[in-house]
Amino acid sequence: MTHFDAFNGDADGICALHQLRLADPQEGVLVSGVKRDIALLQRIDARAGDAVTALDISVAENRAALVALLERGVRVEWFDHHFPGDVPVHPNLRVTLDPSPRVCTGMLVDRHLGGRYRAWAVVAAFGDNLAPEALALAADLALDAERVDELRDLGDALAYNAYGDTEADLVAHPVALYRLVHRHADPFSFIRDEPIFTQLCASRRDDLARAQRVTPAYVLPGASIYVLPDAAWSRRVRGAFANALALASPGRAHAVLTPNASGGLTASIRAPVDGGAAADVLCRKFPSGSGRAAAAGINDLPVDQLPALAREMARAYA
Repeated sequence: MTHFDAFNGDADGICALHQLRLADPQEGVLVSGVKRDIALLQRIDARAGDAVTALDISVAENRAALVALLERGVRVEWFDHHFPGDVPVHPNLRVTLDPSPRVCTGMLVDRHLGGRYRAWAVVAAFGDNLAPEALALAADLALDAERVDELRDLGDALAYNAYGDTEADLVAHPVALYRLVHRHADPFSFIRDEPIFTQLCASRRDDLARAQRVTPAYVLPGASIYVLPDAAWSRRVRGAFANALALASPGRAHAVLTPNASGGLTASIRAPVDGGAAADVLCRKFPSGSGRAAAAGINDLPVDQLPALAREMARAYA
């Protein structure tokens, strides 16, 4: 039997899988990529008797491949917090799905495991820009403020690494980064002993400094839209910059867009932290839009549709 672990390459996907494999070690095939590479099941050549675990990727984006695997006799377990669409019912499928806006996949796995590796769930929540939830989880660990800030920095660093249109944009491939993370049951030993942590923090800091010098393309009553230049640093920082804007102005929505290889724009969109229309509902008005209520995106927005995005955001977040 072959076991496949398919996981989103961001902080949430990495930390969710890490918790599961600390609790239930499995030597298997790891399948991941850049954050927006979420149609991962079509890359899995599994057969009857094999098993797949999917984490932090949408059932809706993988449904056809999922059904095909189930019909071939593959067992599938799924943990996710994105919009799931029509979830198949099958004896070989077990799902833990919760698209609530204030939850992430690492938190779902934390519940599943009864909090056995909670520090990594804190990292996942910080990485998904769920600071209040991360702080609530951290309170159970009796950590001082300095240690909590270290977990926040780790979550931010792992999340930052996943953004990019291709793997060439990333500082480290998510599979390689997961393998480094998985050496450490304790996140603080990863922070202390793995040079990649310092490298990611420095790269993120430099990219954010560049992004913060960009003037917004649209300033709407309840939202702002930024278009960054066509560069690897822009693609890397797209999500981190959107998160930073959301934390700095929690009553507003934010969109950060970068040019992509098809000639269109790739967008990362954040709903107001203080509450408002769901970001995934807005993004699904465009053909390549998906995500979750608090944070969503559009993979390929035609440039001439940028004014339409501005109109939709103005209506949703006025």
